[in-house]
Amino acid sequence: QVQLVESGGGLVQAGGSLRLSCVASGSIFSIANMGWYLQAPGKQRELVARITRYSSTNYADSVKGRFTISRDNTKNTVYLQMNSLKPEDTASYYCNLVDPLGSFWGQGTQVTVSS
Repeated sequence: QVQLVESGGGLVQAGGSLRLSCVASGSIFSIANMGWYLQAPGKQRELVARITRYSSTNYADSVKGRFTISRDNTKNTVYLQMNSLKPEDTASYYCNLVDPLGSFWGQGTQVTVSS
């Protein structure tokens, strides 16, 4: 059974930084494609950043140059470094894993950016 556990969310002032982590278990992490998504209240979940099994990355336009996704296959962990945070980044952030078994989600971690 695939499990994803996110951490690192919190309250930060605009311009600050946070690093989210997502630890995966139950999957062959090294062959999984990983992503971070956000969901603001009343809105649909949307892609923030994605990293493939080959460490190719892509980002939403709104976070390019501010956020960096990375992975450590030795720790079964994917990270999202968030810099220059803005109030509009406030949302719940979810980790996603896609492997041959399917698509799996974590429980989410809340990020709140105050102005």
